[in-house]
Amino acid sequence: MTEDIILSIIESPGHPRLSSLYKELGFREIQVTSMRKAMAAVKNYKPAFIVAEFFYGYGNNYAGVNVSNLDVLLSSLVKFSPDTKTIVFVQKDEMEYVEKLHKLYPLHAAFLHNTPEHVIADALK
Repeated sequence: MTEDIILSIIESPGHPRLSSLYKELGFREIQVTSMRKAMAAVKNYKPAFIVAEFFYGYGNNYAGVNVSNLDVLLSSLVKFSPDTKTIVFVQKDEMEYVEKLHKLYPLHAAFLHNTPEHVIADALK
């Protein structure tokens, strides 16, 4: 890896906008809007960090086999980008489910959407 890249997976309008923070910390941000595009980006760029929103799979196809929207992507990191760290943003009412995902795949950090930028910056250092 020649530069530190953050892959932002922006699947909803609620995803925190942190581009200026990333730039200030010396990261190059690549934004994608779907897990399919994120998978391709992981293979091509091998990012230092993935920043994504966590959505728990209440009774849909996620709940049976996968915990959330992130399982397939995180399972691919082992093969395609094992050094990538994952930071997730989660709604307060879904925070309890993040631990289920963390038991399956290591998460670097999990933050509520209203977490102050300086706390996020500390996790990126």
